[in-house]
Order: sequence, then C-alpha cells, then structure tokens
Amino acid sequence: MFHRFLATAALIVALPVAAQAAAADPLVVVELFTSQGCSSCPPADAYLSDLSHNRPDVLPLAFHVTYWNNLGWKDPFSFDAATQRQATYAARFGDGSYTPEMVVDGRRGLVGSDRSSAEAAIAAAKQVGGTSAAVSATPAGTGISINVGAGSGHARVMLVGYDAEHSTPVGRGENNGRVLTESNIVRSIQTVGLWTGAPLSLNAAIPAGEKAAVILEAPDGSIVGAARVGTPS
Repeated sequence: MFHRFLATAALIVALPVAAQAAAADPLVVVELFTSQGCSSCPPADAYLSDLSHNRPDVLPLAFHVTYWNNLGWKDPFSFDAATQRQATYAARFGDGSYTPEMVVDGRRGLVGSDRSSAEAAIAAAKQVGGTSAAVSATPAGTGISINVGAGSGHARVMLVGYDAEHSTPVGRGENNGRVLTESNIVRSIQTVGLWTGAPLSLNAAIPAGEKAAVILEAPDGSIVGAARVGTPS
C-alpha cells in the first residue's frame, strides 16, 4: 500500500568529462519521490537503483521529501525543494503528493514500485522524444559550462546535484531497524538559465552533490532535454 499526502510548488547535470544528449537518442528523466520514513518506498528505491546501474539511457533521480519527517524518522536527505517539486506535479496531474511516486520526463506520474508501468512509461517517453537541440555540460574550473543548441520551443535550464549511493541505518519509524541503500539521491536543484530556441552557452557553479546533470523543463513542466556530466549514473 502506498501513502498519500498533500503538498505545493516546483523546481533539475553529473561531474568530470562532458556528456551530450539529443533528440535522436533521448535521455529519459525518471524522478522518484521517496522517504526513508515510508515502508512502501524500499522496493521503489531498489528499482531506481537498478535503473542507475543498468540503464544508461535513463537519468534516475531520487527526491527525498520532507512530509514524513514528523512521523518517527527524519530523512537526512530530505529537503524542501523536493517536496515543492512534487507538489507542483501533484497540482498539474490533479492528485495529491504520495510516496513512492515516480514521474517520467515530467509527463506522467505512477506508483514508484510498479516496474511494469514504469518501463512502459519510459518506452513511451523515448518515442515522444524532446527538443532537437543538443544539450551538453562540461566541468570548467570551479564551475560547469552548459551548452544548448538551436531548436524549437522554450525551457528552463535546470542543474541538479546528486550523490551516487548511500546506506543509512534507520533507527525509528516504519523502517526501524533496516539499513536502506539508495541511489542517485538529489542534494540540490536550481534554475540556471532560460533557453528560447537559440543556441545558449552559460556557466554555473558546481552544485551540492557528488555528481550533476542538466535538464530542460518546458513551460508545461515536461522535460524536453537532459544531459549528464561524466560517466553514466
């Protein structure tokens, strides 16, 4: 059984070596809204971990929400922007915020532990594709150089920092006594620019997190482009 709550609002590159994504081989962004306080979440966390290790065509990102924190266990990776981002999706999809929720390319929400539905949504997202513009990001000194090519549409350029993996002994709450191993844990997310269809180059500070990725988020909230910085996560 999964858990539903109410929430509100919105807001997402991996380090060394440059990487690039274009519409010919779209990188599908899979966001998991999860919490260490939720007993229904570990199967979804395990699926996201499988994606992170086995699907280079997918950018999986785990957003740890805050609304479980007063129910026995405070998730050390939870942060307000994760809760706000899920609330924005909830308002657009017409449902409440719940865990575990998976959102594929900003277009479809589903129960995060439902692997068959998630695989179908990922396959559908690859067929839809995104912008024809190439997206790349490269470490540049103490920052990151981001480049978006020419294409159609408009999008926010978002930078996400995340950690590859953590194992956490849980001392209270629904997962009391368990050691939870989780992957691609988002530590920061920010908008760093606006792409209007013309070629765009910009520099951004390295975000909090071991790795980073860049995404293009269209005005309707759908993700139309993404790129890692570094090795596949």
